[in-house]
Amino acid sequence: MTIHEAQDQVDQWIKTYGVRYFSELTNMTILTEEVGELARIMARTYGDQSFKKSDMGKDLGDEMADVLWVLICLANQTGINLTEAFEKNLAKKTERDKDRHKQNEKLQ
Repeated sequence: MTIHEAQDQVDQWIKTYGVRYFSELTNMTILTEEVGELARIMARTYGDQSFKKSDMGKDLGDEMADVLWVLICLANQTGINLTEAFEKNLAKKTERDKDRHKQNEKLQ
């Protein structure tokens, strides 16, 4: 699935099952909440915190997909073509960082 197809599928789902998009501010708040849930699983899986019973069974991929879903909703609501935005962002990073990381002694 392409990013464009994902944006279309989310839009169709919202129109079919979700009635309408939540407001942009609500979705921004939900995105923050979802990133927090992802961070919680990351901290317990890869960090020093131990799992609580309520954390058991959480799926890292599902948490990432929740973040992606809400981000796609925000892009759709604000008229952002994520394919174009990502390609532009990748070009920016490539130009800016093409030698920087190779010259970083910490990464050697």
